[in-house]
Amino acid sequence: MINKKSLPFVLPLAVFLVLALFLGIGLSLNPEQLPSTFIDKPAPAFELAELKVENTTFTPDQLKGQRWILNVWASWCVSCRYEHPIFNQLAQQTSIPLVGLNYKDEASDAVAWLAQRGDPYTHIPTDIKGDVGIEWGVYGVPETFIIDEFGTIIYKHTGPVTAEVIEKDILPLFDLSGSSDLSAR
Repeated sequence: MINKKSLPFVLPLAVFLVLALFLGIGLSLNPEQLPSTFIDKPAPAFELAELKVENTTFTPDQLKGQRWILNVWASWCVSCRYEHPIFNQLAQQTSIPLVGLNYKDEASDAVAWLAQRGDPYTHIPTDIKGDVGIEWGVYGVPETFIIDEFGTIIYKHTGPVTAEVIEKDILPLFDLSGSSDLSAR
């Protein structure tokens, strides 16, 4: 039993132990597997101008009936440089619609970035203010979502996509005839 004299010493120790427990749990979590409240929910609707096609807009309804990928990226994003070759390869090896949501970026910078690194995207809507990213629950760039034929988000990956993520997590969600081996990267 704790007496009143030892309470000033025991109470801070107990608080410290509880905080250390929560810190230990937090450090053991994978930041790329952040839970998303959007999984199994309808993808938020939007209509944004296309980056490279004047007087054209993109809306997710254009892809209803198809399973597709939304990759949130920006020319200022260092991590996007690491995943971009993976998406270039994915676009070359599959016919999966790949939409690149250009997030809080200058159009001229984004166009130059794609000219230098390749353009794997079937559509590139521009989210200059970041409002659409907020509606989709974007924590940071890059983030990748898979939307099913009914317009429902079925997968989210936070951080740069790797060949392993494509092979183990993303490709199994698509009905692809033939094989695609991106793990050789």
